[in-house]
Amino acid sequence: MQRQRTLEEYRTIDLALLAFILVVCEFITVKAANSWFPGQPYTVSLAATVTAIVYMRWGYWGCFHAFLAGTAFCMASGAALNSYIVYCCGNLLSVLAVPLLLKIGKEKARTGSFGLIFPLLVLLLMQSGRALIALLQGASPASVIGFYTTDSISMLFTFTVIWIARRLDGIYEDQKHYLLRLSAKEKAEKGGS
Repeated sequence: MQRQRTLEEYRTIDLALLAFILVVCEFITVKAANSWFPGQPYTVSLAATVTAIVYMRWGYWGCFHAFLAGTAFCMASGAALNSYIVYCCGNLLSVLAVPLLLKIGKEKARTGSFGLIFPLLVLLLMQSGRALIALLQGASPASVIGFYTTDSISMLFTFTVIWIARRLDGIYEDQKHYLLRLSAKEKAEKGGS
């Protein structure tokens, strides 16, 4: 009989896979933008998308992915140290969305309209965190507007991906809830046969 994984093992594998997907996608989008669309003022990023999914699946563990997204973006861009601070630390402001998610309830948020608003809040908090860190480093207020405007396509992309993920079983769902739901379904199927 095959040994079942513990919740901690499952979580570690899940978080590692999502981190890998995030890093690969960030590198691809940055390299593609620099190669195919140099000089364009817009960027596309999966940072908020993957982070929102991890917040929904595992709660505060998404902080790691928010920080990692900033690191991957800066590495792919060949950024200076101050940009690492702006993107990595700025992205961490998105954690302020988690208490609201927990207060509303993950299941209610997943199935209700807040489930589509939540990832946009994550993105807005990431952008605001970057702007705040840049201001603290001496950037002008006019220059930090770019954190919002250049990432506007990411907002549409985030909304679309989450809209699709909500329709896929278990993707945009608290994983403890998901595993319990699967276990109950499996027991019901065994009991019915």
